[in-house]
Amino acid sequence: MPALAPFAPRLLADLKSYSFAKFVKDMGAGATVGIVALPLAMAFAIASGLKPEAGLWTAIIAGFIISALGGSSVQIGGPAGAFIVIVYGIVERYGIANLLIATASAGVLLFLLGLFKLGTLVRYVPVSVVIGFTNGIAVLIALSQVRDWLGLSIAKMPGDFFSQIHVLATNLSSFNLYAFVLGTLCVLGLAAWPRLFAVDSRFRKKLETVDTVSALNATSRIPAPVVALVTLSLLAWGSHLPVETIGTRFGGIPQGVPGFQLPDFSWETVKQLVTPTLTIALLGAIESLLCARVADQLSECPKHDPNQELMAQGVANFVVPFFGGMPATGTIARTVTNIRAGAVSPVAGMVHAFTLALVVLAAAPLAAHIPLAVLAGVLLFVAWNMGEWSEFLRLRQFSNHYRLMLMSTFLVTIVFDLTVAVELGLVLAIVLFVRRQAAIFVAEEVAQVSGELHFRMYGSLFFGAIAKLDKLIAAVEAGPQGVAVQLDLSMLVALDTTGLDAMEQLLKAIQKKEGSLSAYYLQPQPRSLMERTGFIQHLHRCS
Repeated sequence: MPALAPFAPRLLADLKSYSFAKFVKDMGAGATVGIVALPLAMAFAIASGLKPEAGLWTAIIAGFIISALGGSSVQIGGPAGAFIVIVYGIVERYGIANLLIATASAGVLLFLLGLFKLGTLVRYVPVSVVIGFTNGIAVLIALSQVRDWLGLSIAKMPGDFFSQIHVLATNLSSFNLYAFVLGTLCVLGLAAWPRLFAVDSRFRKKLETVDTVSALNATSRIPAPVVALVTLSLLAWGSHLPVETIGTRFGGIPQGVPGFQLPDFSWETVKQLVTPTLTIALLGAIESLLCARVADQLSECPKHDPNQELMAQGVANFVVPFFGGMPATGTIARTVTNIRAGAVSPVAGMVHAFTLALVVLAAAPLAAHIPLAVLAGVLLFVAWNMGEWSEFLRLRQFSNHYRLMLMSTFLVTIVFDLTVAVELGLVLAIVLFVRRQAAIFVAEEVAQVSGELHFRMYGSLFFGAIAKLDKLIAAVEAGPQGVAVQLDLSMLVALDTTGLDAMEQLLKAIQKKEGSLSAYYLQPQPRSLMERTGFIQHLHRCS
């Protein structure tokens, strides 16, 4: 039995050399990320078909657990945009109670993936598949926000792509200009805010005087989503705009800590939730480890431990359903914010959770005035930044294999769902890889001298390439009686059992001619297989 991964949270290692100076950096970074997480957590939950508090307490509880137990020094966990489409589909089909069971079950699966050191397997997902489903999810997130952005009077949105388009089109008559203006101002503001305070911006240069430099620096550190949320909510409230808010749709956000509740659990229910469970676990693993790799590139902290990260994700996803939460994973936007704010250890992520909890407990009643169109604007901006749209323009630079995998995964994600898209992408990747490796393999006749046939092989002789030995067998059958076949295997780097079976067919053709087979320059892997199966004993000569 293989050795299990040790349960060793990065926090324990970082605390060994912790100092007050590091704590100050983590406090500042954690407080910043906590404020950034507020609008995002609410928006993700609402877009997923849940109440806003589900996203907030997922960010608090899961965020704390992932930082305290994770394998990265700076990764921030919580609800993520990638889960919106998945969670909405599960709620639509199975209900909220079954979402909680599927999330807890996915947590167990994630923990086992890390425990059995399977975290590195996620790296085998081709980048074209990742880009395809990421862009597909971004499109679906944007589509899911059109209702609130346009202020349409739609009681409930369907779960599939074409039905959503149909419902939106048939309800355009309920268009609310005020909601549209708020959502558009939010998107424009989110795009413009960082540019206003850039070092080389004209706006900053005009305001930058001796008296205002410190004020400008302080203002530029305020996260754009918070600025949009506060200013546009005040505008809607002060002007009494007729737009839907968190209060009108959900009745506000409870000000207390959610109670511990056990979902209605049964094995029969779990059996029906295999697909949702696998989907949540797969997406959670991919998102968290991709996020951790991004963090490794941006931070000077030690590289993350993928297995420990998966175990922490597993614990978090197992716990949050008991408090009415939703699936959680690593979040790239908040992790990047955490790094740029100066975080140096997981303490920053824990502070982020405490900050968010304080804000929720102290200011929950104020959230009732937030227009849903503003949250829609936040998510439209998130969807735009989430997609790697330039990859579509670069497709002509890549092979047809790459294009097929990316576009297939993208379209299937939109039309069907993520699970089918990833399955299709991986199947295509395997098929195309087999085809490419088969094309690389070469078996050729290099000489025919006085009753001897000299053959040479390049690449990997495996199940996808065995047909290329047919011409060698045909050459032997057309050769003289007692033919001696010499195989140059110096460039044969790999051999599988199907390939070995094809070589046995070559040997039988030689034996029918009462000839002999010799092999030279055997590489380690082909030699090992030939020795273990006894094939090497049938060779006249071997070196």
